[in-house]
Amino acid sequence: MNISELARRLRVNVQELKDKLPELGIDIGQKAIKVDDTLAQRITRAWREYQDRERQKRDYLRLTEKVEKTLSSGDKKVEIPPVLTVRDFAEILDLPVSAIIAQLIKNGVMASMNQRIDFDTAAIIATDLGFEAQAINSQAKVEVDKAKKVVEILASEKAENMRTRPPVIVVMGHVDHGKTRLLDAIRKTDVMSGEAGGITQHIGAYQVAIQPKSESPSRAQSEALERGIPPLAGRDDFAKYRKITFIDTPGHEAFTAMRSRGAKVADIAILVVAATEGVMPQTVEAIKIAQEAQIPIIVAVNKIDLPEANPDKVKQELTQYNLLPEEWGGTTIFTPISAKFNKNIDGLLDQVLLLADMNEDKLKANPTGEFIGSVIESHVDPGEGATATVLVQNGALRVGDYIVVDGVLYGKIRVLKNYLGQTLKEAPPGTPAKILGLKVAPKVGDLLEVTENPRQAQKVKAYKMQQDETFIKKTSAEEKPEGQTEIVKLNIILRTDVLGSQEAIIESFKKIETETIKIEISSHALGNITENDVLTAEATGALIFGFNVLAPPAALDLAKDKKVEIKIYKIIYELLDEVKKKLKERIKPEIVRQNLGKLKVLAVFKKTGDSEVVGGKITDGRIEANALAAVLRNDEFVTSGKISELQINKIKVKDAVKGSECGIKFNGQPLIEVGDIVDVYRENEIYRGLS
Repeated sequence: MNISELARRLRVNVQELKDKLPELGIDIGQKAIKVDDTLAQRITRAWREYQDRERQKRDYLRLTEKVEKTLSSGDKKVEIPPVLTVRDFAEILDLPVSAIIAQLIKNGVMASMNQRIDFDTAAIIATDLGFEAQAINSQAKVEVDKAKKVVEILASEKAENMRTRPPVIVVMGHVDHGKTRLLDAIRKTDVMSGEAGGITQHIGAYQVAIQPKSESPSRAQSEALERGIPPLAGRDDFAKYRKITFIDTPGHEAFTAMRSRGAKVADIAILVVAATEGVMPQTVEAIKIAQEAQIPIIVAVNKIDLPEANPDKVKQELTQYNLLPEEWGGTTIFTPISAKFNKNIDGLLDQVLLLADMNEDKLKANPTGEFIGSVIESHVDPGEGATATVLVQNGALRVGDYIVVDGVLYGKIRVLKNYLGQTLKEAPPGTPAKILGLKVAPKVGDLLEVTENPRQAQKVKAYKMQQDETFIKKTSAEEKPEGQTEIVKLNIILRTDVLGSQEAIIESFKKIETETIKIEISSHALGNITENDVLTAEATGALIFGFNVLAPPAALDLAKDKKVEIKIYKIIYELLDEVKKKLKERIKPEIVRQNLGKLKVLAVFKKTGDSEVVGGKITDGRIEANALAAVLRNDEFVTSGKISELQINKIKVKDAVKGSECGIKFNGQPLIEVGDIVDVYRENEIYRGLS
């Protein structure tokens, strides 16, 4: 083959090829004109390898230059979410994906550009590259963006169009401290009877109208209120009435997310504290939520009718959380009440209105302006379809409006209802309203807006549920923690009546999880249990848990045939107890010895084939009936057994303490002698990782 033809195929100048070949280990000389085919193939391979090396060198130089340019930039702080792909991580750092993958490999992590990595892994890589990694809570960021949007809309309204709206009050506090009873007293209705176990398990919004003490209602007002009809804004009959919107938040610890959400749309928080118990864990949590939301707090000291009530103790304990009573020189309003006997409820409402008047500038909205509202509750009703409870924050919500969330069309409002179930034509600012006619149920906390052109809005094609990063299935196998033999997993299919309950249950599952205990949610949805759920459970080995839902006969029959377990509950902590019980069945317990005490034998009274009655004095600790015992003689083991009976002065007792003389019946080999030491202990089963 001619050298010129070979150079043409290799796309290089003939002289350049002749000059470079000696460096590649092939010397054909400057005067060569032809080479044989074997040598031509060798030259072709060597030249292409040379070009690949040069290309890699150029790529490396460009990569190095870009990395150095990025690392030399001023801002080194980067915000990283809990879970992200390698590609997204590279975009955050403004570096090539190949540079990130190389750094991951250097740290022993083999990952492709589409593989997910957690925050800890990303933070290590970012630190190695000279960045300062900061965790970002994606949900918190969304909440901040939503709050900004509401503020921007209100700020854009003209001052002359702004009107005072009803204050929104969130009622918070520890479980069973009387929050729902207080709302019963305010609304003169009994909602407690409809809640399982007397515990509020859904967030609810209610609106009431009250009149200052000095004014009495007219006959028309009284008749309307007796029929449960709320006063209407602008009517002369009700001019003297004031509206207040209440949000009732559940007090059980599982509903942290729901309480937090309630505080974000409220203007004032009523903190209910039982005078008999004082500050409890959920009380502290409620204080923190309200303070973070920067809303004023009124403390309602409840159950003052009980003899053991101690309001001063409540005041003293709350001073530790910057809630100093007015009479002690502080700014926090404390109002003693008895929700059960309707005592001083009027006084509490007067304090609410007083505080609302002091913050009147913040309670403004434009009834004719741009609509925006927050979803307080959301669920799928078998008869009504997708429904949502919305708190109007600006503008007015009307029948026929087209609702969008983040530009996505969710449907047209066909029916508006108030908290009494009565039909409304429109809902002005500060009003909670139930909306029907949506294609899908929005998420709790979503901001609803109205669109004038529904055709331009995106169509929602599938039921949208809030997805928790905790339950993203990992593509790679999980490594077992050092010192642990196995990760215990429980696979669950979850069905609930409303979205708020579902979020609360999932939040509780996260608290149960540890490094060695994982709860995987195969699917979670609203509504009754279906046959498809049973088939999914059979395929995945999952348990089906329902909360305030039903299992139709067809689903129950299929579950029986497929041997799938279905559990339905009305009280959340009973569901959580069952989950812990199922986890215990999968965990191998550790036997841990608990030393109780020692008894020195002073007398032997009776011996049989498998038991012995002896008397002695307890020299250390305490001993208990039905505890285990080891017999020691001169510090050497003799035998072991169980203390089946314990007596002091011929009276059977459950335990005896150091210094006591007692008699015991020892079940075991009758080898005990005077002077022996009976070492008493218990063996406890410990489930590591499960509280």
